[in-house]
Amino acid sequence: MGKRLNELNKLVEKSKAYPIAEAVELVKKTSGVKFDANVELHARLGIDPKKGDQQVRAGITFPKAAGKKRIIAAFVGSNDEKAAKAAGADIVGGEEMIKKIIQTKKTDFDVALATPEMMKALAPAARVLGPRGLMPSPKNNTITPHIADAIAEFKKGKTEFKSDGGGNVHLVLGKVSNSNEDITENLNAAINAIKKAKPSSSKGSYILNMSISSGMGPGIKIQTS
Repeated sequence: MGKRLNELNKLVEKSKAYPIAEAVELVKKTSGVKFDANVELHARLGIDPKKGDQQVRAGITFPKAAGKKRIIAAFVGSNDEKAAKAAGADIVGGEEMIKKIIQTKKTDFDVALATPEMMKALAPAARVLGPRGLMPSPKNNTITPHIADAIAEFKKGKTEFKSDGGGNVHLVLGKVSNSNEDITENLNAAINAIKKAKPSSSKGSYILNMSISSGMGPGIKIQTS
């Protein structure tokens, strides 16, 4: 792996910020693995991650399908079960499903949505769902009375993102096998979403740098202006 990565690194000028079209082409050349790797965006932001009012958290619906199909769970009352299933939720349930999660500690889904009425019952499951990034929250619109609309959005590819402890944002844009055009569309959408999510309390330079890479390839700095 070390020898392979060293050879791929030689194809990338570390000090250069590449135009997006050139960077997308290069990310495919530097994948170097036999499987269909993810294409990832990594953004280093000029925020103070220790300050709550400078954390970046928002959602994006990619114009093109990105990554694997996600399993969506909907925590709803009996009155909303039919609508949630019709909207395409993969797993639908209420208090019994919550009890099972608490008991087994198993979560076989990628996104959790809930109606407001379910939050009291969901609270005890926060210890399981929270550390896995699955606890519904009004901050990312995963708690909503309009459950069918929310499910439809996530089915179309809506993705939530947030800054980590180092002030970085990471997003999967698609697969190496996707067309350059599709990756570019998703990349531009991601850049715009990150810019739009700038906290009002953040001063100075907001986007310090951005790079894209395949899942196991070298980072490629991109031009963001």
